[in-house]
Amino acid sequence: MTTAPQPATPPEPLWRPGEDRVAGAQITRFQQWAAQRYGAPGPVPGDPAAGYAALHRWSVEELERFWQAVTDWFDVRFSTPYETVLADSAMPGATWFPGARLNYAEHALRAGTDPARASEPALLAVDESQEPRPVSWAGLRHQVGSLAAALRRLGVRPGDRVSGYLPNVPQAAVAFLATAAVGAVWTSCAPDFGARSVLDRFQQVEPVVLFTVDGYRYGGKEHDRTETVAELRRELPTLRAVVHIPLLGTPAPEGTLEWDALTADPVEPDFEQVSFDHPLWVLYSSGTTGLPKAIVQGHGGILVEHLKQLGLHSDLGPGDRFFWYTSTGWMMWNFLVSGLLVGATVVLYDGSPGHPDTAAQWRIAERTGAKLFGTSAAYVMACRKADIHPGRDFDLSTIRCVATTGSPLPPDGFRWIHDEVAEDMWIASVSGGTDVCSCFAGAVPTLPVYIGELQAPGLGTDLQAWDPQGKPLTDEVGELVVNRPMPSMPVRFWNDPDGSRYRDSYFDMYPGVWRHGDWITITSRGSVVIHGRSDSTLNRQGVRMGSADIYEAVERLPEIRETLVLGVEQPDGGYWMPLFVHLAEGATLDDALRDRIKRTIREQLSPRHVPDEVIEVPGVPHTLTGKRLEVPVKRMMQGTALEKAVNPGSVDNAGLLAFYERIARERMPRNPSTGA
Repeated sequence: MTTAPQPATPPEPLWRPGEDRVAGAQITRFQQWAAQRYGAPGPVPGDPAAGYAALHRWSVEELERFWQAVTDWFDVRFSTPYETVLADSAMPGATWFPGARLNYAEHALRAGTDPARASEPALLAVDESQEPRPVSWAGLRHQVGSLAAALRRLGVRPGDRVSGYLPNVPQAAVAFLATAAVGAVWTSCAPDFGARSVLDRFQQVEPVVLFTVDGYRYGGKEHDRTETVAELRRELPTLRAVVHIPLLGTPAPEGTLEWDALTADPVEPDFEQVSFDHPLWVLYSSGTTGLPKAIVQGHGGILVEHLKQLGLHSDLGPGDRFFWYTSTGWMMWNFLVSGLLVGATVVLYDGSPGHPDTAAQWRIAERTGAKLFGTSAAYVMACRKADIHPGRDFDLSTIRCVATTGSPLPPDGFRWIHDEVAEDMWIASVSGGTDVCSCFAGAVPTLPVYIGELQAPGLGTDLQAWDPQGKPLTDEVGELVVNRPMPSMPVRFWNDPDGSRYRDSYFDMYPGVWRHGDWITITSRGSVVIHGRSDSTLNRQGVRMGSADIYEAVERLPEIRETLVLGVEQPDGGYWMPLFVHLAEGATLDDALRDRIKRTIREQLSPRHVPDEVIEVPGVPHTLTGKRLEVPVKRMMQGTALEKAVNPGSVDNAGLLAFYERIARERMPRNPSTGA
């Protein structure tokens, strides 16, 4: 006699929200209200998980009613009403709220119209001195109004592009909001990007105004950027004006405008009313070939998606302090500034994440009274390794949520936050992308937290894991897909008139369905596990760069014949980035050449993407059509057996694969589950 196998015992959660937290969460109040007004399923007493699952199911099955409810709940101001919520649901090209007119910046600044809040801080600026400097709601409105008027005097019109080569300082937020108020299109890069990397982005969109700094401070040192700025000015012929922000005290170069002169007079802002899909900003996300993708996102789509994400999922509201470590070159900066939409005080930190010591970010949280503390998984693991004790050494009593992104938070990271920050701490590992400037899955304040898992897919996000044939999977690794449109999906790519690059980026594998390029598991409990990239994009601390950027820079060196670069997510949460180099005849990979390679990447591209190792190889394998074999070699480095990672018959020189397999055995722990 045989007995049927018993189901596995479900794991115990690391943390579960108390009844008071569940009852007080904005998402609970929204669900109760939406049940009465829009026919949504109400909360399930005593079972928040069942209540959220029902709400999520309704939000993707009744997509139009859900997003209409979101706009009502957050009192989105349409100066011209919409005709319907979703006129066309086909992807790409879904048409949201046709006929509507509104302005993102108007919503971001409306807390400043309340006399009771005008003197409260809208921004808290912190640098490596770690002393917060407030910018009030009234002060922010007046600076934005003054700068918007100046942009109009300079001839900036709706649709023109305005660029910022700026660190995470209040001037960057003011410049962005003034650009949005005018109806112009914002785009930014962090000043640690080299000139070539910036020009590869800005030259695509042809900005008419450039906001720059003379330099920035990082790691206790000053970094002068005057030569880089001069090169940007020379290579951007469409510029009508350059605005100088003297962070290091340098006088304005000849032919530039001074920031203080443009923002001196307090002016109430005038908000240009634009269509729902009018471009708000351009973000950049690199693929494996060509220039970085210039992703256009619209006023309305970003507005409603960020209201949902910050108000409902992050449980932020008026007066809450919102911190996330980021730079202006990463979508998390745009997401952070959107904290203003829900009336939160946004904490802007400009500096090294670990200066003067590894505990720096926790000290900032203490000094600013952060409610939501956002950082990278890499920082959490660095704190663990450095034996930091934040809960013991700092007053973190204001923090209600520690959120991480940039890479999956490994199990030891969950345990460390629970043990060393606070046992009663909501831990939100979140995952999304520049491409939607939001999260696909992550924070839900009413759900339990399981070690190594994201709590759930976001509302209105039809997130699924699919096998290669397009079959949905549960409790198995599959491709991350989104089966119905999200409002913040790109309006288009810049300079992609027929939409072919947009389609090829997300809809090549499953026509009409968004494939993001991550491996995920959706568990039978509804939680999500992220396993890393299923493509070869380099994702370091959340900043994505295409391998093509690396190849283009390094292969200019005469000693280099060809290269192969990988970003390898490791089982312990680490990230290994090797650069394999095939040398030109007669060249030698010595310390001097290694240094030149690293310096080339650091100066021309980004210091974040300097490889961990430079390794000489006898050749680079390609597909039969000539494409470098990035993903299969990456999978081998993650522990996948050669015969499962690649079909040798599809490789131009299969004999090379044994060499890479040997490197994988020598350098990486075996991890068959990743990508298997």
